Amino acid sequence: MQRGIHPPKSFFNTSGKSYRDLGLKDRFSSLSETELVELLAADGMLIKRPILVRSDTLLIGFKPSEWEQVFA
Repeated sequence: MQRGIHPPKSFFNTSGKSYRDLGLKDRFSSLSETELVELLAADGMLIKRPILVRSDTLLIGFKPSEWEQVFA
């Protein structure tokens, strides 16, 4: 279960085709937070899924043990 501030990279599907096609692996550190948010807004395939927002919990991606804790 993840709490607190999440770095922008945690929202990116780093194994996806869009991420690779844009060469984000090599460019990521040089982009501003605004640019990263704009990329996510422009291409939904860049977003890591699923995302769950519940109370004070934010889950990004699917890690069974984290999801089990939330729904136990």
